[in-house]
Amino acid sequence: MNAALQKRVIIFTFLFIPVGLLLLFLLYPTVKLIQYSLTDWNGISKQMNYVGTDNYLSAIKNADVWHSLYNNWLYFIIHGLFIPLEIIIAVLLNAKLRASSFFRSIILFPYIINGVAVAYIFSYLYNPVNGPINEILNGMGLSSWIQNWLSDPHIVNFSLVAISLWRFSGFHVILFLAGLQSIPNDLFEAATIDGASKLQQIRYIVLPGIRRVVEIVLFLNIRGALQVFDIPFLVTQGGPGNASSTFTIFTINAAFKFNSYGLASAMAIMLMVTIIVFSYLQNLFIRERGIKS
Repeated sequence: MNAALQKRVIIFTFLFIPVGLLLLFLLYPTVKLIQYSLTDWNGISKQMNYVGTDNYLSAIKNADVWHSLYNNWLYFIIHGLFIPLEIIIAVLLNAKLRASSFFRSIILFPYIINGVAVAYIFSYLYNPVNGPINEILNGMGLSSWIQNWLSDPHIVNFSLVAISLWRFSGFHVILFLAGLQSIPNDLFEAATIDGASKLQQIRYIVLPGIRRVVEIVLFLNIRGALQVFDIPFLVTQGGPGNASSTFTIFTINAAFKFNSYGLASAMAIMLMVTIIVFSYLQNLFIRERGIKS
């Protein structure tokens, strides 16, 4: 066996297992998902009838689906609005301030806590009878601010988004902090000597330096917002009614509660395509802005 053939055999041997696993656990389920989305399969019967694009049309025409998507985008918009604040916090933690190392060590704690534990913690905090939030408001003389945080359809989604912010903002701050620490200190020193203010340093040094990190955080926001499931499901089960239902909750209910696997598969395909399209548009927008700047 010559050296070239031996090299190819070694490469093929090492790639065979990961490629096989990729085909088995990613591509094959995706193909089956597309197949199920074109049928009326109920998840139990061996028989499935081809219905074409009926499941996709049903999902598009369903008002509850659009309401769920509205709730998803509420997560994305509010998380997006908090990105500048997360960058500012990262800048402060990156500075040599008192106790900054302590805050760096604890800011990631909410992210590593189990989602079920987070849900039960905030279910207790939001409790309208003996929950600490309402008790604190009452003790401060702000009884008019007391709300049914999880049972009022007009407030419940903002209450759930607040949980999401508490849980994931620390992780975003850590990402921004890592991006800041990759920027050479010489740039900040030169800017200080030239008389640049802190705001100018953030605009002309920090933001261009962490542009890739911003792309990652925006992608995580898009994916996380469209796939959000655990917080609303564990805290409110999508209630009251369908007020806090998300696209993923609606998809899972369609499959396991109403035995409409064809509709659920179609919605899963729509979700995957939406994430890909918005991620591409986001990267295209940021790339163009980066070239112009």
